[in-house]
Amino acid sequence: MATTTGTTTPFPTSSGSSTASGSGSSGSASSAGGGSASTPTATNSDTSSKASGNGQTADVLGRVVQGAHSAIDRLAESAAPAVHRLQDGVHTASDALTQRAHDAREMGDEWAESLRSTVREHPLAAVATALAVGVLVARLAR
Repeated sequence: MATTTGTTTPFPTSSGSSTASGSGSSGSASSAGGGSASTPTATNSDTSSKASGNGQTADVLGRVVQGAHSAIDRLAESAAPAVHRLQDGVHTASDALTQRAHDAREMGDEWAESLRSTVREHPLAAVATALAVGVLVARLAR
């Protein structure tokens, strides 16, 4: 509802108190049609009680926020050891995988070098073996 002369809004404004304008504490205002309607207006006692209510709300809100901060801090403290254990496990697994990849690479290099030396020592046997493997793959592919 919009504020008209002599009436108050039912909702608090951005400052948290109702706005009153017009005739003051008379409690009546004239309407556009010329008649009078009785509407309540904000008085100093109403404003002070709402201000103290806002102070209580701010206190409650402050306690809730402080409680939430405390709960988050406790949760972080209890989760920190688990996070550290998890990080240590990930680092250990990473190191193990890196070592196995390095070992596999070395083994592949050793096999390739061994195969090269065998082909250099026995070139005819290597060609015959390659021909036999080719024929076998061709028959399996049919």
